[in-house]
Amino acid sequence: MAREHIILECTEARAEGKPVSRYMSTRDKRKQPERVEKKKYNKHLRRHTLHKEIKD
Repeated sequence: MAREHIILECTEARAEGKPVSRYMSTRDKRKQPERVEKKKYNKHLRRHTLHKEIKD
C-alpha cells in the first residue's frame, strides 16, 4: 500500500496553554516522502492554524 494514515497536530495550541487539536489524514509515501503540514481549524483557538504531522 502506498497510502498511509497520519495524525496532524496543532503547533500553536501548546504555546498558548490550550488543548491541542488533532486531525487524521492520509498521504502517499511515494509522492510525498517528507512530513505533511496543513492549515486546519482549531476549535479551541477559534481560528485556522498550522498543523504538522506527528510521529505515531
